[in-house]
Amino acid sequence: MRFVLGVDEAGRGPLAGPVAVGVVAVPEGFDVAREFSGVRDSKQLSGKKREALFALLERRAAQGDARFVVELESAAAIDAEGIATVVRRAVARGVNALAPDAALATVELDGALRAPAEYVQRTIIDGDELVPLISLASIAAKVTRDRLMQRLALEHPAYGFERHKGYGTKAHYAALAVHGPCAIHRRSFLHLASRRARD
Repeated sequence: MRFVLGVDEAGRGPLAGPVAVGVVAVPEGFDVAREFSGVRDSKQLSGKKREALFALLERRAAQGDARFVVELESAAAIDAEGIATVVRRAVARGVNALAPDAALATVELDGALRAPAEYVQRTIIDGDELVPLISLASIAAKVTRDRLMQRLALEHPAYGFERHKGYGTKAHYAALAVHGPCAIHRRSFLHLASRRARD
């Protein structure tokens, strides 16, 4: 059986927390739009709708109709290696996990993402809006990362991670001004943000 994999990431731009790469695999010919009614880019959905679609993905995975993984790379790894490097590694790890035999898989990726060279692949600009399977991968990545940020908010309550999920909101910058960065902040991103503010 041949499989099609959809790949997208969530959390590339925040000042804190990991970046997440979602990978969803379905059998070739599986109609994602029909089986996951209302699926679209995670950023265009309400939190409630994202959660409902993610729950459906978990059920379909338990039934064997689909498989998915979400690979995370930490703020420390982002600072040490750069966002592009860690995203590329997470994509490779997720694709290899779901399709170890590259000859049996086609990979569809959003934006500038690339799978390992041995895979047949298509990179699609705005793929998270245009390709339902990539949309589903974006939902898996965002729901998983948002849930993690809500848990991390309990460990670092001063920053409001449960609300902004680590993105650079006014409230987040205000908390940083008072408390400074915590263990899950991306120092390299804070440096860039402060440099832009000075320019």
